[in-house]
Amino acid sequence: MVATTVEPHRTARIGWLRAAVLGANDAIISTSSLMVGVAAASSGPRDIVVAGVAGLAAGALSMAAGEYVSVSSQADTERAELDRERAELASDPAFELEELTDIYVGRGLRRELAAEVAKELMAKDALGAHARDELGLSETLSARPVQAALASAASFAVGAALPLVTAVLVATHASIAIATASLVSLFVLGALSAVIGGAPPLYAAARVTFWGALAMGATAGVGWVFGLAV
Repeated sequence: MVATTVEPHRTARIGWLRAAVLGANDAIISTSSLMVGVAAASSGPRDIVVAGVAGLAAGALSMAAGEYVSVSSQADTERAELDRERAELASDPAFELEELTDIYVGRGLRRELAAEVAKELMAKDALGAHARDELGLSETLSARPVQAALASAASFAVGAALPLVTAVLVATHASIAIATASLVSLFVLGALSAVIGGAPPLYAAARVTFWGALAMGATAGVGWVFGLAV
C-alpha cells in the first residue's frame, strides 16, 4: 500500500511570505520615514497626509512592478533551463541517465543502487527528475510573478496605511506618533513573519525595528536640515 500522508512544511510559504513581508516592511519604513521627514521640515498636517498618500500609491505600484519584473526574470531562466534539459534528454538520454546516477552517487548511494533509482525515476518523469535533482527546481519553490506582485502591492498598501491613519488621527506631534506607531508595528510584523516562517521571533523583530528606526531618524534629520535651509 502506497503511503499518501505528506508532512506539511513551511517551504510552500516562501514565495508569498517573502513578497508580503518585504512589501509591508518597506511600506512602513519608507512611508513613515517620508512623513516624518516632511513633518521635520515644519510642514503642516495636510502636507504630511498628502505625502503619506503619495508614498502609499507610488510605493504599492512600484513594489508590484518590481516584484513582477524580478520574479518574471527568474521564471524565464527556469523555463530556459527546462527547455535545455528537455532537448538534452531527447538527444542523449544515456548521458542524462549517467549524469543523474552520478548525482545520486555523490549523495551517498552505491553506484548500482544509484543507477537503478535514476532509471526508475527517468522512466516515470525524466524531466521532473532532472529538474529536481540536477537543476534544483521544484513546483513548491517555482517562480510565480503574479502572486509575488499582488502580495507585495497588497502588503505595501496595508503597511503604508498605518502611518497614514496615525497622521490623520493625531494632528499634534504627528512625527512622534507616526514614528512610535511604525516602530511598534515593525516589531510586531518582524516577530509575526518569523513565527510564520518558523524562525526565532525576537531577533527578527529587533532587526527590522532597528533598521526602521535608523531610516526614520536619518530622514527626519534630512527634513529638519531642509526645513532650516528653506
